Amino acid sequence: MSASNCLVTEIPDVLRAALECADDAIIIVDDAHRITHFNAAAERIWRLARAEVLGGDAAVLTLKCLQADTITDFRDEISLVRRDGSRIKAQVATSSVTVVGATHHIVFARDVTLDADRRVRIGLLHAVSDQTNRAVIITDVEQNIVYVNSAFTTLFGYTSEEAEGRRAGELIAGCHTDRTAIAKLVKRLMHGGRRGEAEVLAYDKDGEEIWVCARIDAFRDKKGRVKHIFALLEDITETKQLRSLQQLIMGSLADEVPITDIADRLCRRVEEIAPDVVCSLLHVDAAGLVHPLGGPSLPEDYSRALDGIAIGPNVGSCGTAAFYGEPVLATDLDTDPRWQPYKAMPLEVGLRACWSTPIKAKDGRVIATFAFYFRESRAPSKWHRRIVDACVNLGAFAIERKEARAEIARLAYHDILTGLPNRAQLRHLITTAIDACPTGSHVALAFLDVDHFKDVNDTLGHAAGDELLIQLAQRLREHIGPEDMLGRLGGDEFVILLPQRAAEGAERVAAGITEALSAPLRLGSKLMPMSASIGISLYPDHATDIDTLMQQADAAMYMAKQAGRSTYRLFSAEMNGLAEQRLALIAALRKAIAEGLLTLSYQPQIRSCDGAIHGVEALARWHDAVLGDISPAKFIPLAEECGLIEQIGLWSVREACRQMASWRRAGLNIPSVSVNLSPINFRNVTLAARLKDILSEYELPSDALMLEITEGAFMQDSVAALETMNAIRELGVGLSVDDFGTGYSSLSRLAHLPIRELKIDRSFMRDIEKDAGALAIATAVVRVGQGLGMTVVGEGVETEGQRKVLSELGCDVVQGFLYAPALAPVAFERWLIEHCAEQARAMLGRLDLALVDKVAAKRSA
Repeated sequence: MSASNCLVTEIPDVLRAALECADDAIIIVDDAHRITHFNAAAERIWRLARAEVLGGDAAVLTLKCLQADTITDFRDEISLVRRDGSRIKAQVATSSVTVVGATHHIVFARDVTLDADRRVRIGLLHAVSDQTNRAVIITDVEQNIVYVNSAFTTLFGYTSEEAEGRRAGELIAGCHTDRTAIAKLVKRLMHGGRRGEAEVLAYDKDGEEIWVCARIDAFRDKKGRVKHIFALLEDITETKQLRSLQQLIMGSLADEVPITDIADRLCRRVEEIAPDVVCSLLHVDAAGLVHPLGGPSLPEDYSRALDGIAIGPNVGSCGTAAFYGEPVLATDLDTDPRWQPYKAMPLEVGLRACWSTPIKAKDGRVIATFAFYFRESRAPSKWHRRIVDACVNLGAFAIERKEARAEIARLAYHDILTGLPNRAQLRHLITTAIDACPTGSHVALAFLDVDHFKDVNDTLGHAAGDELLIQLAQRLREHIGPEDMLGRLGGDEFVILLPQRAAEGAERVAAGITEALSAPLRLGSKLMPMSASIGISLYPDHATDIDTLMQQADAAMYMAKQAGRSTYRLFSAEMNGLAEQRLALIAALRKAIAEGLLTLSYQPQIRSCDGAIHGVEALARWHDAVLGDISPAKFIPLAEECGLIEQIGLWSVREACRQMASWRRAGLNIPSVSVNLSPINFRNVTLAARLKDILSEYELPSDALMLEITEGAFMQDSVAALETMNAIRELGVGLSVDDFGTGYSSLSRLAHLPIRELKIDRSFMRDIEKDAGALAIATAVVRVGQGLGMTVVGEGVETEGQRKVLSELGCDVVQGFLYAPALAPVAFERWLIEHCAEQARAMLGRLDLALVDKVAAKRSA
């Protein structure tokens, strides 16, 4: 036996063969640190041939545990550096045995590089899984949980120890969980199908509802068999379910869906996301009476029984909540004293509890209640409270919008100043009266125009003029019969409809009114004498159609004025001469346009933030040598009727641009000029090109011009008009909606039109300081403008109080007699110089105060 063989530990052949077959490396080292056994697995791990190492020093193995003077047992996972420099992860264990007095150290080693890498990857996956805000569940094929991440614990309240080993369906599913949807997904996966997702209602450890989107997939082995089921759960309670309520309300409002349909949709959607409730929405009117808006799952008899019930301290949950303005919970309808008169119907259909929350307007009024009925005696859950928090705000928005729409609808047919029927409503009333007029009877129509009303506005201001019209309307109501109808056409023109009245009866009414108006009206501290001219026409004696009747009454009224005013006239055939006068007026207007007799006056527009000038509005004026000053309220409609309005509009733009260019050359910096155009102008597809040429002619930038249009102009369906507006906006010329709030605008359409500015109509200014309705409408216009990024201009501002209110609302620009009326160019120039000087003096005053404060501070220091 050779020396090297003597060093090798003698091992029986069978044992040696077994060691050779082992997957783990087995090395035997003697007391002299010489390797005496090195099996095949050791050769693979260390990449050394046994012939190289047997009998050699164990240091070649680079194992620190064998390099100590005294070798002790060792077990650990180490990083093993092999002779060729490569590195692996190895699980190493050493133990020592003594045989026949000789000590042998046995080394067991296994390459665990792949396992170590896998553990690192798994650790990273765990770290990533714990960092996501989505809950992760992994189950076996029996749906027993084998893993959950930290987001699962946060969402549902179960620790991994509490969750692992339990069935997922038992842990987070509840009575309203759609188990069928989940079962279908799992079944599809088990049969080789694709992954899927479902939105289901789950429950946390405390039993609170959580809506989740569950994305479910399977882990398969190499043969495609399902080994584990993986679920990624996203909390969609806030992001989707509650947001869906907001989208439902906002979308319905944008589509102008009726409030009852909105309430019905809202209740149905709430019952989908909270299946254990029955939802109800009641409106509370100004008289404190409730009216069902929505409650699709409540019995119809019950809803009808609620309609018109007055709120009170013991009127169920909803009536009590509305009365106190606080949420009211009745956990047992059968025994709750507030429910005793009302409990029978809900108990019959299995409703046992009710929780009602008041819905309040911005001013604190309770305008509705939002209620949850439960089929068991219970209190609302956190999920229910979150739904109600969202619905109360959305409901308030929808109902306030409904009230605003109702007010706007009322204003569409009633004059905002006097509350009387307006022109549109009057036509309807006249038509109804004519249709109801029996054969042989009459309907009388009286037109009334206040004498010298313009003098009141010019001398006392528009506020006084408005007050006069209000008192006049009140006095007229007192002197007509209960079947008679009074309306206001606009300005100082009123119409009295007298059903079943012939000429004699109509003349008696007119005479009575004339006499009643002889007593002066009190305007503040002044007694104002007044009178009116009245013209009367009769159906069917004079005409059988509304337009002709109104024209004849108007003609008779002008005859009363020509007769000296403060009287009345009955239409006669001789008055057809009025038509000739109308033709003469049209001829005079044509001549004025041709000879350049029209002029523009300019009213300043002032920025609310700093008092600087924002721009001017150009207003057409006409003085005729024979007819005198003719109001735009008369010649503009006349121009529209006879086809001159487009010509006047283009002349106004050209003249305003000429004046702007002149001012700028003189060093007067007017930012922009606003010009009123008729809807007829916008039907001309060449308007944008004409504007471009005019601006170029006077070397003005496009933003120096603003065109004012009425709500009717942008609400019309004319494709040409809309194309023209877009072309003008692309040119850079601004578009302003004049008298906004007096029409019936679609806000959803307004948002898509090229509008840059909204003007609050002057009719809202008079009572804005004390009338909640006028203030609410002005507030709404400002909010609409702010929301759409538009400048908001308040017209007709005559008092500092009005200006202050608009400023507090955030109205960008104000315009009115508070600053100046419409002025001729020379007068405006003087006003502008004085205004700038006043601003400069105010600035110097502020600087002087600041300097004084600074000196005082230095002295005190």
